[in-house]
Amino acid sequence: MDPRASLSILLLLALLHSYPYLEMWTSLQSFWRPTKVRTLIDSSEGFHKIGQYISNVLKCTHIESFHKNISLPSGSSEHLIEGDLVFPKTKNALYCFNNNCFWKKNSNNLVEVPYIVSSEYSSTDISVIKNAMSTFHNKTCIRFVPRLNQTDYISIENKDGCYSYLGRIGGKQVVSFNRQGCVYHGIIQHELNHALGFYHEHTRSDRDKYVKINWEYVPTDKASNFQIQNTNNQNTTYDYGSIMHYGKTAFTTQAGKNTITPIPDATVAIGQRQDMSNLDILRINKLYGCTNIITSLLTRTKHKTTITVILFPTPVFPLLEVL
Repeated sequence: MDPRASLSILLLLALLHSYPYLEMWTSLQSFWRPTKVRTLIDSSEGFHKIGQYISNVLKCTHIESFHKNISLPSGSSEHLIEGDLVFPKTKNALYCFNNNCFWKKNSNNLVEVPYIVSSEYSSTDISVIKNAMSTFHNKTCIRFVPRLNQTDYISIENKDGCYSYLGRIGGKQVVSFNRQGCVYHGIIQHELNHALGFYHEHTRSDRDKYVKINWEYVPTDKASNFQIQNTNNQNTTYDYGSIMHYGKTAFTTQAGKNTITPIPDATVAIGQRQDMSNLDILRINKLYGCTNIITSLLTRTKHKTTITVILFPTPVFPLLEVL
């Protein structure tokens, strides 16, 4: 047996027993059949497949840890709602939509979001951040641009956890991507969507038609993370596949017990942090009036939306400004 395969199998087995509550558990158990493993371990293709499963487990653990506790400094004038949204204590959760907190368009009809990035990030981290931004650039009229002297901008920093303000608040606003658990493509896109003005999908105004909140497994001090918000749904359907949706076990008090159950089909997957869904992209374009993005095909099915769009040209990234 290839020693690398032996090591991979041991690591996979350890991960499976360490994280039995993961939503991926069932599919990984089906993979873990002795006859199947014996077939895989002696081939290069099999070795890489085992490695891919290990990678998937690790990704899933990051999705779970993404919803662990985040703390702000003691005595802070701000507080967190929904786990990763920062709000000044003097403002309520509807402040964004009541006071037009959206980013402004430039003369080319593109929405500019100026940003700076902390020097604490490595070149690899910065590459991941830029790649996550590129989807916005390619599929919407949003442009994250290095700050020159703009008054309103986001400051990407290595703080304690993954979090953002809701929409444009004026002046400098921190978006936190902790280097130890937040510098991942989907998590970055999730927080940038918050910065553009989007709540979590499971808190939208009509959510009770699509998911059931299992309050018995929601910690008392996290109940506000599951409260319905007065959201602007823009005449779009509920999106189980949204990058803004919590996973089934977010904040659960008991391993293996779901805080969120899709209805009527409890097996529907939620909480992906791979990439923005087609509906995530459509909503950005609708909210910001991206008229240069032409939706040529919109096909709705029970749990999926397919959108074909004419894209903006791929942008060239200038150098980043660092703190």
